[in-house]
Formats: sequence, C-alpha cells, structure tokens
Amino acid sequence: VQLQASGGGLVQAGGSLRLSCAASGRTFETYAMGWFRQPPGRERELVATISRNSGGSTYYADPVKGRFTISSDNAKNTVYLQMDSLKPEDTAVYFCAAASGTSWYCRIAEYDYWGQGTQVTVSS
Repeated sequence: VQLQASGGGLVQAGGSLRLSCAASGRTFETYAMGWFRQPPGRERELVATISRNSGGSTYYADPVKGRFTISSDNAKNTVYLQMDSLKPEDTAVYFCAAASGTSWYCRIAEYDYWGQGTQVTVSS
C-alpha cells in the first residue's frame, strides 16, 4: 500500500483544514487507517484511527476529541481528517498510516505503511 497525504497548510487559530490520504492498491478497505502527528521537537503521536469493523469505529486522542473527525471513502481509496477549531498546539507534521487488520490501532509499531508528512501550521 502506498499512501499520499495532502491538505496541510497555514491557518489561523479557530480555523479548519481537511487532510486527505490517498491509498493505492485494491485492498484498501482491509487496512485500518490512522493519522499521527509530530510537533516540532516532539515524538510522533496518534491523532485518530478508524477500524474496518462493521460500522467503522473510531478512536481519537484526548487533545483532538470533539474537534477532529476521521472518515473513510472506500470508493475513492481515501481517508480524511477534518480538523476544526484548530489551536496553535495542533501545529505539527501530520502523517497517515495503514495497519493490517480490522480493528483500530493506537501504537506506531502496529502500522505497516506510512505516507509522507504534510505540514499543518496554526497561527495565534
């Protein structure tokens, strides 16, 4: 699976951005998908993940709950991260990743494929 992330940019605090992650391959719908971010000088951390179980359950890290939404469009082989009410502390390089399996996964080591990062900068 090859992943291509896009949609980052510069936005003012309180604004919104939508990140996209386009996947190649015909088995996209069998991979759990996740979004991670790496703030400047800090380690990579989970943002959100979506399972391939019936209903596509989701999990969000506490700092983004209620503000970010992960979704998947299997027809387009694309996963999205809608980011609303952005804060300066959301500034980071954002990565999408795919994990073999149908549940959702929180650990970096559980993900098999990674896209290149896309920079999100939120100004105060």
